[in-house]
Amino acid sequence: MKKLFVMPEKETIEKANRDKQEGKSPSTQAGEFVHEEIDKIRRGEHGARSTKQAIAIGLSEARRAGIKLKPPKAGTVSEKTRKSAEYATQAAKEHKPISRKRSMARRKALKKESTQVASHSALSKQTRQAAKKRSAANRSASAKKAARTRATH
Repeated sequence: MKKLFVMPEKETIEKANRDKQEGKSPSTQAGEFVHEEIDKIRRGEHGARSTKQAIAIGLSEARRAGIKLKPPKAGTVSEKTRKSAEYATQAAKEHKPISRKRSMARRKALKKESTQVASHSALSKQTRQAAKKRSAANRSASAKKAARTRATH
């Protein structure tokens, strides 16, 4: 039987719930969904236009699964993306399923896209670009927080 719509795997939801119980941040919980999305692209289930899009799909799935992620701040992304994030959050609260037509259209469109966006080099490039936009103090604080997290676990 052909898979009709995209849903997060049960394992991913369980991992995100485990992260929540451990008191980890919503962005860490959502990371499980982004990781799953990258794996789907690598397996060739579908593709994406860019690494950013692959990450955005993962975050959208996380919001729909009930992860309490805030929508991006105004000015950081397009208004369309902000609205989409708000819609996904609202859909999670209402447990609103995606229509079959829309789901199939999304899957068909993603099937045509490249799988290179999930390569190690593409992800590395995206990470470096994102880090460059942050201030030195912000990066330093993030690294210190990561070190504290590693020490406690």
